[in-house]
Amino acid sequence: MKAAFLPDRGVVKVTGETARDFLNGLVTTDVARLQPGLGRFGALLTPQGKIVVDFLITEAPSGHGGGFLIDCPKVLAQALTDKLSFYRLRANVGIENLSDSLGVLAVWDGDVALKPDLTFTDPRNANLGLRILVPAELAQKAADLIGAELVDSSAYEAHRIAVGAPRGGLDFIYGDAFPHETNMDRLSGVDFDKGCYIGQEVVSRMQHRGTARTRTVRVLLDGPAPEVGSTVLAGDKSVGTMGSAADRRALALIRIDRAGEALEAGTPLTAGGLSIHIAEPDELRLKPKQTVA
Repeated sequence: MKAAFLPDRGVVKVTGETARDFLNGLVTTDVARLQPGLGRFGALLTPQGKIVVDFLITEAPSGHGGGFLIDCPKVLAQALTDKLSFYRLRANVGIENLSDSLGVLAVWDGDVALKPDLTFTDPRNANLGLRILVPAELAQKAADLIGAELVDSSAYEAHRIAVGAPRGGLDFIYGDAFPHETNMDRLSGVDFDKGCYIGQEVVSRMQHRGTARTRTVRVLLDGPAPEVGSTVLAGDKSVGTMGSAADRRALALIRIDRAGEALEAGTPLTAGGLSIHIAEPDELRLKPKQTVA
C-alpha cells in the first residue's frame, strides 16, 4: 500500500447551522447525502455551466468541529473561500481557508484496517483509494499508522493518470471546461436528481440532449510525452489537446466524434510530432450515465 502527501491540494472549511443547505444550492454534488467518513466529488460552476473549481468534500465529525471540509486545488483555495463568501449573503455560515494547516494524503493499492479521523474513500474511482486530511508534518505518522509506504507525490500523479482522473490546470482549464468534458458525469461528480445549483440548466441540457462532443480520454505513448497543451492531430486536422503524462500514459481532451472518424479511417493521431494512441477506443462511444448515486 502506498501513500503520498499532495502538495498541490488545499482544504477549505464551511461551518454553521445552514452550511449543508448553503453548499447544496451552489455545487453539482448532493451535499445532503454527506456524513462523516463519506466523501463526494463535485464542482462549483459559472452560470454558463463551466468549472470554476472541482473538489472532493466530506463532513467533519463533531470532534473536529463539524462542518464540511473541501479538498481542492491549493492554488484555488483562497479564491474558492472568497467565492463562497460572496454567495453567503445572510446565510449563517463560516468559511475558512485551512490550507496552511491542513492538507491531503492520498492512499492507494491496499486495504486500511484502521482509518484515522478525516478519512474518506475517493468517490471518483475505487482504484483511487482513500483521502486523509492531515497536516503535512503528520503525513509520515499517518502513513505508518495505516501501514502504508510514504512515497513522492509523483507516484500518485502516475497512478491518477493511469486510472483516468483529470486534474484541473493540466488536463483542462478552469473557467473553460464543462463538467461533461472532464468526465464528471462518469466520475460521480454531478448529481442529476438533486435540486438547483449554479449552472445546472446548462449541465442538464448537455446531459439530456447528449451534446457533449469533447471528452477527457486516456492515451498511450510510444516514447517521450508531448508537452501539456500540445495540439492532438489526426493527419493535419486538430482533434484535441494533450494533458498530463507519466510512464507512457497520458490524458487528452479530445473531440470524440472527430477522433472516432480518424480511427475508423485508419488515420494516426499525433501530438507535438509524437505518435499517441487512444487507450480504450470504446470510450469514444460511451454514453453518459443518466444519474449519479
